[in-house]
Amino acid sequence: MTATLDRIRGALVGLKMPRALEALDHTMQKLEQGEISGIEALDALLSEEYATRETRRIDVALKTAKLMPIKTLEVFDFTFQPSLDRERITALAQLDFIRHAGTVHFLDPPGTGKSHLATALGVAAVKAGKQVHRATLAELIEALVKAEREGRLDDKIRFYARPLLLILDEIGYLPIAQGGANLFF
Repeated sequence: MTATLDRIRGALVGLKMPRALEALDHTMQKLEQGEISGIEALDALLSEEYATRETRRIDVALKTAKLMPIKTLEVFDFTFQPSLDRERITALAQLDFIRHAGTVHFLDPPGTGKSHLATALGVAAVKAGKQVHRATLAELIEALVKAEREGRLDDKIRFYARPLLLILDEIGYLPIAQGGANLFF
């Protein structure tokens, strides 16, 4: 049994499964005491590893997408904005609009929760495994103007076209120069 456990440990190290390796002794103890079956032990080890990797993937994707600080629909105060159709917003979180290559616009005065809702949809998309990027309109135009100046406009446009969900925030807060508007459109 010790030789088998050593091979399993070696395999977990070789497969780069550190969380499963950490859980191995506890899982084996439960198996030996008859608390779980062999298949349940295997499930427990793989579930631990998968959960750890999924958490790490989501954390990295949220930072890469510029969705920090994290905002979710669960913490959105719908009572603050009673004119919002909660069911419609919840339906958007199912992300069908992404599958259909649709567009969602949140239009309202400042301070009404548009950024929170857009970020929350981005967080939901990241958790669903979708590539997301968030930028303000000013950041996007500045990046496009710089890329055009440096002769890399096609690359920058491909960068912004790559994610399945591109969130543009703070549209209409700052005036846009004609050249920037042309690049945006």
